[in-house]
Amino acid sequence: MVEGLTVRALSPDTWDAFAALAERHNGVWGGCWCTWFQTTHHEKTFDASSNREVKHHLVLSGRAHAALVFDGERAVGWLEYGTPAELPNIYHRKEYEAALERLPDYRLTCFFTDRNYRRQGVSAVALSGALDLITASGGGLLEAYPLDTAGKKITASFLYNGTRTLFEQAGFTYQRPKGKNHCVMTKTI
Repeated sequence: MVEGLTVRALSPDTWDAFAALAERHNGVWGGCWCTWFQTTHHEKTFDASSNREVKHHLVLSGRAHAALVFDGERAVGWLEYGTPAELPNIYHRKEYEAALERLPDYRLTCFFTDRNYRRQGVSAVALSGALDLITASGGGLLEAYPLDTAGKKITASFLYNGTRTLFEQAGFTYQRPKGKNHCVMTKTI
């Protein structure tokens, strides 16, 4: 685990650090800028510079939330979270909705870690920070959609939702499978 990491909320005050991290990684996941879960298909531009503008607008308007992990003043990772209205786009929606009993208050959708900090515990720091930020906002039912790796080592590019083990260690409960290798996990805080 990397020592000395801190967590701050994504906000207009931390936008520049978030943007620098995304830019160091070509806009993240092919120029997504962590907008995939926030936009529906008809809203997507599939263009990194447009996605940057979309994300910036969402941050400025208070409709994008993330726990940003910092090493000093340098952002090195994040976990995106928000309400279902803020994060309407999830994978395997039809299967998910068929077994849905109630919408969560918050979804935890997407991790990203700087390539120089991977496999050092940044995701666990981001998750802990997100839980603290959500608690400070009043808490509620949280839902995550991690990869169930069944103990296999998986390349980091497929771990954007985190792992079942990571969420179990944070006190989340397995609810059901979703898609081929993902699952729905919940926690109330």
